[in-house]
Amino acid sequence: MLTSLLQIAGDAGASVEAIPQQEVVSYSLLEMAAKGGWLMLVLLALSIIAIYVFGKKWWMIRKAGIIDKNFLKDIHAFLHENKIKSATELCQKYDTPITRVIEKGIGRKDRPVQDIQMAMENTANVEISVLEKGLPMLATIAGGAPMIGFLGTVMGMIQAFFNMANAGNNIDITLLSGGIYTAMVTTVGGLIVGILAYFGYNFLTSRISDLTSTIESTTMEFMDIINEDIAGNRQ
Repeated sequence: MLTSLLQIAGDAGASVEAIPQQEVVSYSLLEMAAKGGWLMLVLLALSIIAIYVFGKKWWMIRKAGIIDKNFLKDIHAFLHENKIKSATELCQKYDTPITRVIEKGIGRKDRPVQDIQMAMENTANVEISVLEKGLPMLATIAGGAPMIGFLGTVMGMIQAFFNMANAGNNIDITLLSGGIYTAMVTTVGGLIVGILAYFGYNFLTSRISDLTSTIESTTMEFMDIINEDIAGNRQ
């Protein structure tokens, strides 16, 4: 009896050892992206464009907001002493949207107040439009990349069903893998590119909005300086 039990246990152990070990398959991110097909190249190109636009605009906006806190005080002092050239040179020294707006106002100093304010507002609009140039491209990528990903999903599912139809009764899971990979990978890639572009667009838009508020407040302070100078000349 004991011999029979040992024999059964030995046979069971042999059968367990005979079961082949399942091979673990792993893919790198590059290999997974390659499964998405040619649409992944389109998404790659869009991601490069988005990164370029974001980096360029972020650097421009960052430089545009750099200004000395004593800038208006120095301008006030120069205008009070009627040193128009020195005030203009100070604006040219910093060369930012804010200082260019102030420089335009200094150049119109002897004109009516409404003309000065109008000239400064026009200059500010031009400066803001320069900073906003390229943002529509970022917004287009934010909306278009997920759509391209969904296009890959549809194409992948069409490929999967086409393979099933041609297989007839010999349907194998490997026939569906190519289409499913295309469907899933392109969807993920499109969403990643779209989300990054979306957040980048909103970040830059908020920074430009803050800079616009700074230009407006600086313009109002400059107009107060002009009005103070005009009142002083009348006295």
